[in-house]
Amino acid sequence: MESNNGPLLLAGQRVVLRRANLADVPRLAAIIESPEVSQWWGTPFTERDLEGEEVVFAVEVGGDDVAGLIQYYEENEPDYRSAGIDIALAPEQHGRGHGPDALRTLARYLFEQRGHHRLTIDPAAANTRAIAAYSKVGFKPVGVMRRYERGRDGNWHDGLLMDMLHEELC
Repeated sequence: MESNNGPLLLAGQRVVLRRANLADVPRLAAIIESPEVSQWWGTPFTERDLEGEEVVFAVEVGGDDVAGLIQYYEENEPDYRSAGIDIALAPEQHGRGHGPDALRTLARYLFEQRGHHRLTIDPAAANTRAIAAYSKVGFKPVGVMRRYERGRDGNWHDGLLMDMLHEELC
């Protein structure tokens, strides 16, 4: 099912990705503000995040339980057509396989429906848990982006650029 801004629902093996709406903002903001997530996610989540260029999905586990968010943004220049992904899951969902399933589900959509040939994701270089999860899906390290983003602590932190081609999706 699609809207003018992309699909309304994508089903994975363990999760369902549903277009996020205003009713999801308090739960998504609470996830982003949890200490385990906020150390890696630069800014608080607000309703303005639903109005930007990114397409934001609520990650649902077990029916209506919002377990996190996953979003994508697109480079639509024909010679550079690709998409970038960001994901954040509630701490109680970490290590349960929901992140890789959400990533695979969105990646399939971006490759097969949106026609992208390459996807990128850019975790903090020190976020080993995220890097391991992304590697399970097929993302490969491309390089370290030095002093890539300013953390909530006010300091600049390195990021790891990872990408995946369609044929690398696991």
